[in-house]
Order: sequence, then C-alpha cells, then structure tokens
Amino acid sequence: MNNIFEIAKRINIDEKFVIPFGNDKAKISLDILETLKDRPNGKLVLVTAITPTKAGEGKTTTSIGLHDGLNYIGVPSLVALREPSLGPVFGIKGGATGGGRALVVPTEDINLHFTGDMHALTSAINLIAACIDNSIFQDNPLNIDPKRVLWKRALDMNDRALRNVTISQGETKCEPRQEEFVITVASELMAILCLANDIEDFMNRINNIMVAYNFDGKPVFLRELRISHAVMKLMIVALNPNLVQTLEGNPAIIHGGPFANIAHGCNSIIATKMALKLAPVVVTEAGFGADLGAEKFLDIKCRVAGLKPDAVVVVATIRALKMHGGQPFEDLTNENVDALKNGICNLQKHLENVGKYGIPAIVAINHFASDTAAETAVLSKWCEDNGYEYAYCTAFGDGAKGAAELAKGVMKILETKESHYKPLYDVELPIKDKINIICKEIYGAKDVTYTPEAEKQIEDYTKLGFGKTPICIAKTPQSLSDNPKVLGVPKDFVVTIREVRLSAGANFIVPLTGAIMTMPGLPKVPAAVKMEDVPYTQKLDH
Repeated sequence: MNNIFEIAKRINIDEKFVIPFGNDKAKISLDILETLKDRPNGKLVLVTAITPTKAGEGKTTTSIGLHDGLNYIGVPSLVALREPSLGPVFGIKGGATGGGRALVVPTEDINLHFTGDMHALTSAINLIAACIDNSIFQDNPLNIDPKRVLWKRALDMNDRALRNVTISQGETKCEPRQEEFVITVASELMAILCLANDIEDFMNRINNIMVAYNFDGKPVFLRELRISHAVMKLMIVALNPNLVQTLEGNPAIIHGGPFANIAHGCNSIIATKMALKLAPVVVTEAGFGADLGAEKFLDIKCRVAGLKPDAVVVVATIRALKMHGGQPFEDLTNENVDALKNGICNLQKHLENVGKYGIPAIVAINHFASDTAAETAVLSKWCEDNGYEYAYCTAFGDGAKGAAELAKGVMKILETKESHYKPLYDVELPIKDKINIICKEIYGAKDVTYTPEAEKQIEDYTKLGFGKTPICIAKTPQSLSDNPKVLGVPKDFVVTIREVRLSAGANFIVPLTGAIMTMPGLPKVPAAVKMEDVPYTQKLDH
C-alpha cells in the first residue's frame, strides 16, 4: 500500500488537510471545502443492482472495479463508498470493502474499527438516550411521557435479544418500561450524518430530532435537552470523510453507512460533494437493489444535496437472474437458459425504474466462471434487443483490466447522453400519496394498506407539520414486494404499512413494511464463528 499522503497528492489534497490514522488511512479535514468551492463538479455515476439473492451481485466490487477501470483507461476518478457495519461483518453478509482484486484497503481495518466513526455514532446515540432518561429521573422538567419516548438506544451489532428489553428496573423514581435497541446504522443520527451538507446543517438537524412526546401530547425536541454541543463533541471528528485506497493504489473516500433496507442506504453528502470537487468522475453506490438504495439516493439524497446523477450502472449476475427465474441456489453452476430468460424480468423492472428518473443507464454483468457461452449470449442479445447499453465485468479476478470494458461504456454514456434527472414524486404531496407512488411505481404493488396504528401516526405527523418530507420506506431487500420469499417480479401484491416513524432531524418519514426489523439478528452459523478458522493474529486482507 502507498502512504496515505501519497494518495492525497493523487487528487491534489494539500497535506495540511490530511489527518492521518497511521500510514494507510486518514480523514480529510472539512477545512478543504472552502478551497474547493469554486471548482466545477465532476460527473456523478451511481452504481445499483438487481434484487439481491444468495448468489451475490457484487455491487461494491463492481463500484471499486469501475473506479480502477476508469483510471486504467486514463480517466481520473474517485469512488465514494459507505462504511461497513459490524453487524453484517460478523453476521451473514460479511464486510463491505469489495472482493478479489477490486478491494479498498486496509480491508480489515475498514471493516472493523476504521477511524472510529461507528463508535462515535453509537456513543452519541446512547448519550442522547441517557440524557432523556436522566431528565425523566431528575424531576422531569420537560414533562416527558416515559411511555412515549421515541429515541432508541443503539449497538452496531446484530443482536436480536435487544429488540425488546426492560429498562429502569430497580429505579425508585422511574417505572420500568419496555424499550428496544436499533443497530447503529439504522439510527436517525446516522441518517443525519449522511444528509447534512455541512457542520452547521448537522447541528441544526440534531437539534430538530424529536426524542419524545410530553404528557400533553406535544413533541419534545433534542434542543430542549440542551445537549447538542455534547453530541457535537462526540461527532466532530466523525464528520470528516475518510481517505483510503484501492488495491491498485487509486484513492477512495469512505464515509457514513446507513442500511438501505431500514435507512436510506447512501454515503454522506459531505463526502460525495467533496469527491465531485476532487475528480472529473465520481463513482458512488447505494445499498441493496435499485428499489431500495437507488430510489432513496434519487428521491432523498439527491433532493437534499442538489445533486444531479449523470449515469446509473445496474449490476446483475447470470447466477442471480437464474435464481429469480426459479433455479435453486444449489444448482446455479449448471447451465439453465430457460431460468435465465425467466429471471431477466427482474433486471428489466429495475432498468425501467431507473428510466423513470430520466437518467441513462448501463448494465454491468458481473461475470462468473460458471456462466456459459449460451447464457451470456442470451443476456447480451436481450440487452441489445431492448436498447440497453451493457458490459461484462471481471474486476474480481482481473482488477482494473477486467473493468475496462465497463469503464469505456460508462464514459460513452457520460460523453454522448444527457441526464434529465427528476425525483419520482413531489415532496409537497400528502404522506400516503408519496408512499403509494413508491410502492406502485417502483415495487409494482397493486395496492397499499395501512394498519390503524400507521393511519394514526400519519395523521399525527401531518398535524405536526412533517407531511411535506421525503419518504424512506423500510422493506425487505430480498424481493420487490414486502414478502422476502417472492423473487422475480411479483404481481398483484399488496404492501402493508404496519408502522410509521418520524425522523424529524433527518427530515423524512419512515414507513415500516412486512416483518422488517431495525435490529437484525445473527444467522445460525454467523461469520464470527467461521473466523475460528483464521488465526486472530492473521490479517484477513490477503
């Protein structure tokens, strides 16, 4: 690996703006933004994917590979990614640093403690929770109703035992009550970190967090606790984006990491805007499939940040498309052209959805050794017959060279096609209208139903003045519907909104669908157990 100061020089960052964390990673001081403000923005390329399956799609690998591939063909670029969460790292998904030869390094550091951002967030989230309960204990000057505390404690780990806990047991001045933890990356504070345009905006947003209701039914905001400066003390370093490098020595910015199934799934606005000033082309990604991450990137992040994406890359694998077409996971290495043909509908739906935003797209086919000539011919012909640009990518095995074809395809779009980006819905619409548009237009639902609890919550938030905010739907990533077992393109399904939460500081509404959990659990054999096969003194990078 190159020294991090050398990586900074590659994108013309003066060393006075580099805050090193050892030799191979650093933070970029926000002071640099003043020197960059008059520079023109580069082109913004979003990487998204088809509906994820156990077969894997390789969205982050493709993002990193594309970045390396652009540099390989002589186009200076930057990749702006999300930070991994410890929950998936030790759970079932694993790390979030790419794979094979398309990696960001130091991989193990990034996947684990990195520069401490997740720890800062977790500490700040729990400080807020502690101050709420302390205010209740100390004669409750804000008249907080303990049964209507909205703010949740957090832990950056998959721990289903924390979904329902009893707190304040043994307290003489507080009645015990049922509470729940969320995983750190699902907390509103993570969303605020990633949606703030600068430090001042971050401060305003944390002050606007609605933490509870009082006994009169009126909202209580964080500013009333008078702890915003304490929260800032914990978060001030974490607000600076992180600088690392790819395995091939190209600079990468990693900052913020909300999940896309239960949060908005994009890296920070600060990091993306900084990257756009530092490079002529910026590659970024949004979590899970295009129905989740891309929709939230385009309807929430771009709206808040004033960004205009220039191209979208939709990642697909023949393996995953065969699963969507009905082929069992255990049989995916065997050729099955019919299953592929049946599963292409999922790719088509995501491409159609991207088209609704007015952005030109290219299909990135993440190529596996098990893909047969007959299968690749079918997928290639389908793309050609339907007028979609496409390219095969072998960055996992071949590094930058394996992504050169994709890089050339992306540059062709950037040079010859114009983006007419527009959000899917008018933010001024009523809450239910916006939810219905997303469910019907993006997911393909026939209808949307609401529980009485959700109906009441929507009514309450509208009365409080939060009706004209973006929508961040929490939904399974494993299906376009709210049923994770239905692959392909589900038909005639109804989405049920069982609960609606308000993130007043992040300034969006969060409808919860199906059985989606804000605190995931570990699988029967988590990655933490599998790590027993690797000596703890051995780096997992290579």
